Amino acid sequence: MALKSVLIVTAGFGEGHNAAARNLAEAVRLDCPQAHVEVHDVFLEAYGWANRLIQKGYLLVINHAPWIWKAVFRWLDGSNAVGGGIGIFRRAARRLSALIAEMDPDVVVSTYPGYGHLLDHIYRGAAFRPFRKVTVVTDSLTINSVWHRCHSDFFLVPNQATADVMQKAGVPSAKIRVTGFPVPAVFAGPPPSRDCPPSDGQWRVLFMVNSAHHTAPDVVRELLGIEKISLTVTVGRDARLASRLEELAKSLGRPLEIHGWTPEIPNLIRRSHLLVSKAGGATVQESLAARTPMVITQIVPGQEEGNARLLIESGAGELATTPTAIAEAVRKTFANGAALYHSRFDATLPLSHPRSSAEAARFLASLA
Repeated sequence: MALKSVLIVTAGFGEGHNAAARNLAEAVRLDCPQAHVEVHDVFLEAYGWANRLIQKGYLLVINHAPWIWKAVFRWLDGSNAVGGGIGIFRRAARRLSALIAEMDPDVVVSTYPGYGHLLDHIYRGAAFRPFRKVTVVTDSLTINSVWHRCHSDFFLVPNQATADVMQKAGVPSAKIRVTGFPVPAVFAGPPPSRDCPPSDGQWRVLFMVNSAHHTAPDVVRELLGIEKISLTVTVGRDARLASRLEELAKSLGRPLEIHGWTPEIPNLIRRSHLLVSKAGGATVQESLAARTPMVITQIVPGQEEGNARLLIESGAGELATTPTAIAEAVRKTFANGAALYHSRFDATLPLSHPRSSAEAARFLASLA
C-alpha cells in the first residue's frame, strides 16, 4: 500500500527542528509524489504571539544566561512534570487533534520532543492510534529523556553513538533506526570543487553568525588577519551587522564575502574547507554531510553539548570561544601543509550521512 498522508510537526525553539522537518518533507514528496505532506508548528499555530515571545526569551537566555537553560534542561531530563498532565498545552493538543482529524495521516512525524506527550494525552485510554508515530531526534549524545519518555513507534537518530545512548536509556533497539539527521538533498549530489591544497592558495573559511552577533566583528577582524584564507560570512537578517562587517573589511583592505539570509547555506558549507559556527544540531550535521570540519564557537548547554562532543571526540572539529582562540584554531588547521585539516577531513567520513533525508523518507514509506 502506498503512503497517502504524512503530518510532520516541529517547533521554532532551535533551527534544527525546523530544518529537519523541512528537509524530510521535501524528501518524502520526492520519494512518494502521491503522498500529501504537511509541516506544522502546532505551538505557533495554537499560541501565536505568545509563542513568539517565548521563542525570543529562549534565544535571550541561551545567548546571555546559558546557565539558566542548563538548569532547565537538567530539570526536564529528570522530572515527570512534562508527562504528568497537559496543563497549559491544552490548546496545542486541540490543534494537533484537529490536524490529525483533517489529514488522517498514515504517519505522524515529530522533530520536536514535546509532541509525543501531546499525542499520549490525546490518545490516552484509546485502544489504538490510526497512524504510526515516528520521532526524529535532532540532537546527538546528550539526549534529554523528554524525547523518549513517551510513546513512539520508531526513533530516527543521527548516528550510532546516539543510538547507543538511547538504548542505554531504555529505548528498545528494535525501535531505533540510524538514518542520520535529515539534511537538504543537495548534500547527496556531486560535491563542488574543493581542491586540497587550493589551486589559488586560498583556503575557504565560512563563518556562520547564528548568535552572539555582538562579538562577530571582533571574530572577523581576527580572521581577516590570517594569510592564505578566503573568508565568507553569513549574518542572516542582520543588515546592520552586514554593514559593519563591510566597513571593517574595507578599513583593513581585505576582501570579504558577506551573505544575508540565503537558501545557499548548504552550498556555502559544501564549497568551504572549514566552518566556524556554533554547535547547533543542523549546523553540525550539515558540516558532517559536506565533510567540512568545524571550529565550534558556542555551545548551548544541554542539547548542543552532545553535538560538540561528537565532533571533538571524533577528531572532526575543536572548540574555540574567543576571537583570538578562533583565529588561532583556523591558523593551526591549515599550518604545516594542512596536516590537521586532512586529519579532520578524514574524521568526518564515518559520521557523514549526505543521503539521510532520502533514507528517512524511504523508511516512512515502508510504514504505509
